[in-house]
Amino acid sequence: MKRTVLKFGGSSVASIDKIKDIANYLSRRVKDGEQLIVVVSAMGKTTDELLAHVHSITDSPNEQDLAMLLTTGEQQTISYLSISMNDRDIKAKPLTGFQAGIETVGHHLKSKISKVNTKLFDHLFLTYDIIIVAGFQGFNDENEITTLGRGGSDTTAVALAAALQCPCEIYTDVTGVYSIDPRIYPEAKRLKVVSYEEMMEMSALGAGVLTSRSIEIAKNYNIPIYLGKTLSQEKGTWIMPTIEMLEKKAVTGVAVDKDMIHITLNHPAYYPQLLDDIFINLEQEEINVDMISQIANNEGLQLSFTMKDTEEHQIQQIFKRLRQDYPELYFKIEDQFTKVSVIGSGMRDMTGVASKVFRTLIEANIPFYQVTTSEISISYVVDAKYGERAARLLCERFEL
Repeated sequence: MKRTVLKFGGSSVASIDKIKDIANYLSRRVKDGEQLIVVVSAMGKTTDELLAHVHSITDSPNEQDLAMLLTTGEQQTISYLSISMNDRDIKAKPLTGFQAGIETVGHHLKSKISKVNTKLFDHLFLTYDIIIVAGFQGFNDENEITTLGRGGSDTTAVALAAALQCPCEIYTDVTGVYSIDPRIYPEAKRLKVVSYEEMMEMSALGAGVLTSRSIEIAKNYNIPIYLGKTLSQEKGTWIMPTIEMLEKKAVTGVAVDKDMIHITLNHPAYYPQLLDDIFINLEQEEINVDMISQIANNEGLQLSFTMKDTEEHQIQQIFKRLRQDYPELYFKIEDQFTKVSVIGSGMRDMTGVASKVFRTLIEANIPFYQVTTSEISISYVVDAKYGERAARLLCERFEL
């Protein structure tokens, strides 16, 4: 019997009426002979509302308490959807991440999945038609509730598909993967197929459609992902291994990351131990940094990098600790920048892409600061006020 993992995001399950519509859709698929594992997010803005309540209590909540609270949003959704399915005479079983056997390692609020109990699903399908799993959550080796961080429900869905070796369909409020966010560039083209590596790069560089962690799992286990709009007949996008095309485009897409901060560190003397301490702290807090540049000489140390703005509180705590050992350490956090990136696997075989991007920005009088490159991407930090304009110009230059 065909088995499929489906995931529905928060906007898709934002109301009881939407949940009922999804239940009708799933009922038809079950009656057609499919075994379905359905992963759901919290309804609409539930997680934001829970966080707002917490911030009205304290700015420094205990991570274990916060993980316990945030997982309640998804538990509401699995309950409502299971009730709707059973009301349609479809045998449904709702499971929390703990009940689904999703084991994790790492911090309570951004854990990584280490193992999934696949035997549980085989056993449940002897009795039930559909299994509904709370996304975004699991448990650690001390049986404590954990969460998977931003976009964690995507990670849950793809990890389950990988463990069960079946396809994964992710449904949201967009009709697939576009060359750029259509809200920035309305002429953006929807991509029928995109490779794992391009999608990972786009996600890591600011495209908010899927998390790079979920794509990495899909790539490692060769799991095809279909991304489409919830309950829409319009075709979406397949994310799968690199396919050979007669003619590859140099650039597949442009990503814009507004949710970033720029960090600058200065110390009047250069101490290798200071650098070591900085990166040890970043590793311990599991903070990913990007676009690193360093100047170290007899005049001291200057280090700068970019990172996600959601981790600003953690980075400030790190700097406060470092100042205890390095009182002269100066740091500045700036949020008036945007990262604009061009991505495309065709860059490997084609020259002149970087030159085109540089000339596009220079001709438009858009100043850029840090620049980083990978095999299939080039990223620029620009002033936030120029971010969307730069992205549109690049889309026009590369005919996206």
